[in-house]
Amino acid sequence: MNALTSRDVLRPGKKGLARWIEGRVFAAMPYAFAFFRRWKPVVKFGGMTLTSRYDDVKQVFATDPVFGAPYKPKLDVIMGGEPFFLGMADTPLYHRDTDAMRMVVLPKDLPELGRRAEAMAEAIVAAAPGRIEVVDTLVRRVTFSVLADYFGVPEPKGGDLRVWGTRLFEFQFADPKGDPALRADVDQIAPALRAHIDAEIAARKATPGRDDVLTRCLALQKKGVPGFSDVEIRTNLMGFIVGGPPQPPMVVPQAMEQLLRRPDALAGAQAAARAGEDDLLWGYVQEAMRFDPLAPGLPRNVLVDGVIARGTSHETPVQAGDTVLAAFASAMMDPRRVTDPARFDPHRPASNYIHFGYDLHQCFGRHINRATLHFMLKPLLKRANVRRAPGGAGRLVKNGPFAESLTVVFD
Repeated sequence: MNALTSRDVLRPGKKGLARWIEGRVFAAMPYAFAFFRRWKPVVKFGGMTLTSRYDDVKQVFATDPVFGAPYKPKLDVIMGGEPFFLGMADTPLYHRDTDAMRMVVLPKDLPELGRRAEAMAEAIVAAAPGRIEVVDTLVRRVTFSVLADYFGVPEPKGGDLRVWGTRLFEFQFADPKGDPALRADVDQIAPALRAHIDAEIAARKATPGRDDVLTRCLALQKKGVPGFSDVEIRTNLMGFIVGGPPQPPMVVPQAMEQLLRRPDALAGAQAAARAGEDDLLWGYVQEAMRFDPLAPGLPRNVLVDGVIARGTSHETPVQAGDTVLAAFASAMMDPRRVTDPARFDPHRPASNYIHFGYDLHQCFGRHINRATLHFMLKPLLKRANVRRAPGGAGRLVKNGPFAESLTVVFD
């Protein structure tokens, strides 16, 4: 892949005072969440209801008949009107399609994906002259290279999957106001990506390729297994490209930032990396992500009149047509379910974490994340005297919800 920076991949962010205000809003969210958890666990702002406690957030995620995923309208734009399971309710089609993808995205693949991620990250860090930019030079390159290769979606001629996938991700998950300039990008990128994957499907039929997700899909298509028509294969591969690779360049640099803020945690993560204690290293990275997760929360549409936290002192009715924001960033700091949440603890139980949602629409790629995210940082953490680069380069810069740059140095 050519060397792209976040200035190429991400759209220009806010500048000046607007960017400063945006940064302060994100910085203030943990304090606001702490206030709401204590005094107003379910709070309404017009047609939007924020729920901040662990149990209530999980209730929203787990009650799909009342709190439905809002993703279908924009998925229809991306997929050309073809249904993708992320936008479906709890229907037979949802289960058919997710079961079909579990036939081609296999648990046995995960160790090899981790090895590929670590090997590529090691090559990048080894070639760096004691200084490396984490977001683009390391994490984005590793993520898109390893996962696009695994899915069987090569680089498009005249395009770049990093740009295409990130733009479509932004449109789907981080564009609540409907930016017309972003929509104009999407109206070009989405058909181009559909055509690119269609062409790859046709090429693979003519000349079968190596073992990857696309090859497995075509093998099952040949056997007549439902869920593997050309259009269904294309739609699912697009869903993986849009929903998967854009995430690590957001959360992994943010995890590195959290480690840099905590010398003891950084030292522990480095010791685990050097000792090859990969499960412990995952514990450090997962815990770091708890302090700055992918997003503050996930929205859900209220499909029928319902109640949040029924039977509690903060029981709150919601009406069909409302929007609920299930603040999982707040839930992971709720002392009612997370012991001493302000303490950095890499040994926490898995139940403390809701990084990738919960229940029906929990991230399909969460196991891939579990297998790869810590390995992207492992080669860097093995180096001696890892520290921030001098000046502003050594601080995590964000562009809205996206990590934009973070440079570290090492001996």
